[in-house]
Amino acid sequence: MLLLPVAVFFPLFWAIAPSRPIAALVAAGYFLAASRGLPQGVANFYATDIWPGLLLWLMASASFVIVHAVFWTKPYGEQACGRKDATRALRYLIVIVLMALPPFGITGWAHPLTAAGVLFPGWGWGGLSATVILLVVMTGRKRQIAAAILVGLYVWSATNWTSPKLAPGWMAVDLKQGGNLGRDGSLAYQRDLIDTVRKAAEAREDVRVAVLPESALGFWTPTVARVWREGLRGSNLTVIAGAAVIDSRGYDNVMVALSADATEVLYRERMPVPGSMWQPWLRWTGKGGGARAKFFGNPVAEVNGIRIAPSICYEQLIVWPVLQSLLHSPEVIVAVGNGWWTQNTSIVAIQKASVSAWARLFGLPVVMSFNT
Repeated sequence: MLLLPVAVFFPLFWAIAPSRPIAALVAAGYFLAASRGLPQGVANFYATDIWPGLLLWLMASASFVIVHAVFWTKPYGEQACGRKDATRALRYLIVIVLMALPPFGITGWAHPLTAAGVLFPGWGWGGLSATVILLVVMTGRKRQIAAAILVGLYVWSATNWTSPKLAPGWMAVDLKQGGNLGRDGSLAYQRDLIDTVRKAAEAREDVRVAVLPESALGFWTPTVARVWREGLRGSNLTVIAGAAVIDSRGYDNVMVALSADATEVLYRERMPVPGSMWQPWLRWTGKGGGARAKFFGNPVAEVNGIRIAPSICYEQLIVWPVLQSLLHSPEVIVAVGNGWWTQNTSIVAIQKASVSAWARLFGLPVVMSFNT
């Protein structure tokens, strides 16, 4: 978590690269190092060898590398005029925006902006703006000043760091069901899950909302909804859980809210995992199928009168979903994931660090629930 500010040095190395190919290699090295868990994760997911994962790893880096190569400019001497400094700064500012938004931002993992939560905890949009300034200044002749400020901020943050606060009355229920999570369509599975949640909530008297991981409920059907309403009868508990809503054209990866009185689809994922979930070419060819991407849809939801910023799995690795949610002034960040396939990788740890960084930047409580 506290090493996130190291990413702020990346634009410095990109800017001083002596040629465009070297700048591309610098970008590739940064991206591939940050996403190093992907080859093993793909091998786990598809139960295959490492080679498909290595190929996907390289393909995923393409947009990051291409954008940084295209906007790189030739290094200049220390006596160069301020206009060249401004040009380089503007080019890197464009890079920041492009890698934060679709389409390039779809694989905009490890964005240096995430460091804002460590450097400027509690500063909100002001801290985000200050981080942008630091990143841009790193590309110019004032980089020594930016580096000194960065080191000072890092030391201050490291010595005063506190983890994001927990939302009062909320509880995360982590599961360890591996790849079996949500694949058992039986009513017995749903009742066992209800029993698990109720026992966990009863152990803490103040719990009003419990959060389950992505895909915990499997397919979302009227029968599943009815079983949960009956199972929660007699309690004031609201449960947020992951599920899939399927129709003839594909499916939505969702969070649902369940209580004794009502059930509803709370949130539809804006950016499912490209390739394994989001497969737009199926729709282009008329075949249908795959998870739908809402991109800029439903950035916030409301649970028991509390506005939440929802985030499912892959969205925790990229920038625009969380920033779009934060524009709507949520009161709690709710992040869920199903990381069974990330065994022996750092992927879940990176997801949690990213969520924690955004929560600290805006001073928000956070609830994270994962299946491993």
